[in-house]
Formats: sequence, structure tokens, C-alpha cells
Amino acid sequence: MKGSNADLDSRMRLAAFEQIRHLEAIHDHIPWAKIDEGFLFEGLKISLASRPRGIFKPKEMESLLSIRTVIPRTGRSVWYEDQIDVHRKFFENTESVDYNFMEGSVDATPNRWLREACEKRIPIIYLLGIAPGLYQAIIPAFVADWNPTSKKARICFHASDNRRNEIPETPTPEERRYAFQTVKQRVHQGQFRESILAAYKGRCALSGIPERRLLDAAHIIPDADPEFGQPVIPNGLLLSKIHHAAFDGHLIGIDPDYGLHVSKHLLDQNDGTTLEALKQLAGKKLRLPKRKQDYPDRERLAVRYEEFKAMG
Repeated sequence: MKGSNADLDSRMRLAAFEQIRHLEAIHDHIPWAKIDEGFLFEGLKISLASRPRGIFKPKEMESLLSIRTVIPRTGRSVWYEDQIDVHRKFFENTESVDYNFMEGSVDATPNRWLREACEKRIPIIYLLGIAPGLYQAIIPAFVADWNPTSKKARICFHASDNRRNEIPETPTPEERRYAFQTVKQRVHQGQFRESILAAYKGRCALSGIPERRLLDAAHIIPDADPEFGQPVIPNGLLLSKIHHAAFDGHLIGIDPDYGLHVSKHLLDQNDGTTLEALKQLAGKKLRLPKRKQDYPDRERLAVRYEEFKAMG
């Protein structure tokens, strides 16, 4: 690659990274429609990824720009199991994750792009499906190994994703391990949020509020608890931000039969419509997911309800 072409490729790559950061600042997970819009670079529209292919290089660039892992919908309304299967390989590793070659010859053009990215240590974008049509972007990612026998590339990450004006260097083994743990935590959080949103049909389990930007995936038992705190649907509730705060502050309790309780501290206050709306939850029932296997776990609720009662 000539020097001028290398410089142009690097500037396009940095612009692509900046566009991804811009989309992340707006969306908790990036919709495919926004990725598909691409970005403008010196008057040219450059694509970030391709719908037909997971391994992508824009025609304007010399080297691989992005790889993509999809959460399939396959015509079903429930996709949690597919999501968990796609992400399992993240949770089973400590430093890198395998990425399958495109089907066919190892010398097919997209597979060669992977090999060249490995040989030249080129940073890329990894678009990881979190839900159908929604992606978590991981930058910078690197192709650490290219194996023609297994037909897999090994992908690692760099923790320093805040650089704006320079191409990041290939991470050391220590940096890989640290970055991979950070990525796994983000994937866990993203997986949990989108699963809870889908299970509760995008509505707060206490109030029915449908605006996703006002909704949190709340843990019944905090994730710091090694026994019951896993990011799984039965340990989650979809709550608006104010209901989440009230639940975490033990101002609202949920018993194992899904009954709602309001603390005496809150009931004794009289100060506006928001507090009145919270107080009116007393004696009502939790809005439950459609699938019974997605219902909040009664044992976890019992533990949390005892904490609520102990707070008086």
C-alpha cells in the first residue's frame, strides 16, 4: 500500500470509528438502519457494514473495516435463546473470541480481508448483535489470528477506545485480557437489557410506561450477588427510572405472589402527582411477561421483599 493510500485509509477508519461513537452516544444499542446509513467522509458516503456479508470492506478503503455477528429472528417473536447462544462464546473465553470465516474457500475475498487485517494488525469495528436489528459496537477490535484449518479468526479487543486522532496499536496480552473482561461486562448488560425489554413488551412492569429511553432493566437481586445476581430474565424487572429508584430504595416492595407494596415512609408523604402515582401502586399486582418462564423468580422476590420489610 502506498503511503498516500495508507494515510487515506487511516483517516477513513478514524472517521468510521468516530461515527460509531456518535451513534453510541445517541442509542443504547445501535439500530441496523443507522449503521446502514454509513457516514460522510470528505463529501463521499462510506458504508460501515453490509447486510449480506458479515465481513466488510468499503470499496473506497484498502483494508477490512468491520465484522458483524447477527442475532437471528427467524420469524419468531422470542429470540432470547438465539441471543444466549450467540453470546455464549464471549462468556466462555478470557482473552479473545472466535469468528467464523465466510462459507466456501479460505481464499474467498472476505476471508482474505480477515487474513490481511491479521497480518497488518489493522484495527476494525466489531458489530455484535444484541437483539434482532440492534448492535453493540466494539472498537477497536483486532484479528489476532487467522486459522485456515479451523476456518476461524481470533478476535481480540483494546481497552483504549477513547483515542480520536491516531490508529490504536495492537494490544498486549495483558491489555487483551483486561479489555475482554470489559467487553464481556458490556455484553452481559446489553443482553440483559434487551431480553428484559422484549419479555415485558417494552412496558414498565409497575406503571406500563412504554418509552424505552425512560426504562431500565432492574435486577431483583443485585449482580454482585454470586448466587442469585445473574443477568437472566427471572432476575429482572422492566421499570421506569423513577420506579427503579423507588424499588432500589426499598420504597416499593414486590412479594413472591407479585403483589405490590409501598413503604410507610412514602405513604405518609403528600407532595404532588408523582408521589401520589407511586402510592397508588399499593395493593396492585405486577405486570407479568407473557411467557411463564420469564416471570420474576419467586425465591429472589422473597429475598428482596424481606429486605423491603426490614426497612420499615
